[in-house]
Amino acid sequence: METLGEWELLNITSSKGDLIFEFGAWDELTYHITLRRRATLYVVNLIIPSCLLITLDLFSFILPPQSVDRSAFKMTLILGYTVFLLLMNELLPVTGNTIPLLNVFFSICLALMVASLLETIVITNMLHNSRDLPPVPRWLRVLVLEVMARVVCLYRKKKDDGVIIFQNQASVVETKAGADAVDQSPAKDTASETVVELRELRRHVQAIHRHMSKGSQPDHKTEEWIHIGHVVDRFLFISYAIFITVSFITIIVIWIHWDNV
Repeated sequence: METLGEWELLNITSSKGDLIFEFGAWDELTYHITLRRRATLYVVNLIIPSCLLITLDLFSFILPPQSVDRSAFKMTLILGYTVFLLLMNELLPVTGNTIPLLNVFFSICLALMVASLLETIVITNMLHNSRDLPPVPRWLRVLVLEVMARVVCLYRKKKDDGVIIFQNQASVVETKAGADAVDQSPAKDTASETVVELRELRRHVQAIHRHMSKGSQPDHKTEEWIHIGHVVDRFLFISYAIFITVSFITIIVIWIHWDNV
């Protein structure tokens, strides 16, 4: 008998019996063959690459959610994993009515990759459209910004804008004082007039810069939505890691139990 490296012959037993018919008796010899499939081929060619891809998908959460690189990276992983399963389909065990545990493992890996991509799409959409969203409801603020933020240890940073405003005001006051001092100089001096115009131009440029900076800064509502997106992203990342760990441990325990039976 040739096992071709995939099967392992465990035991062969035989039993003898008699078949009695109306016209005579016949001897019956029955052989019981016990085979076990070798797992090394599947571990090396299927399970280890799947674990590496799912781990890579897990660490893709480190990428910033507001960028499109994460979603493109996850889509590339899903496409590569699908091609990998199509190429390795011939190595999968063929059974009857029962579903092999290895196929369940591959289905879980693919489902986790798709779920992580959907999560990335939702978070990216929330961060990009934070200015157009309505104010954050109270229940969502309490649930995410107070409860979930403490669980994932992602607290909101308080910004001190008073120093920046004070510095801008001080520069404006200084500019105005300098301009007034120059205005008191003799009007016939061309150099003094040029300095006055330049300082006046500087004051207008500073005013425009403050106005543009104030308009570019996100308001309180936008900052809340952005912070909610980061908290939810961190929470789903931790849940994703826990679910992957529990699933892999459960499959390994079931596999070891079936192997010892």
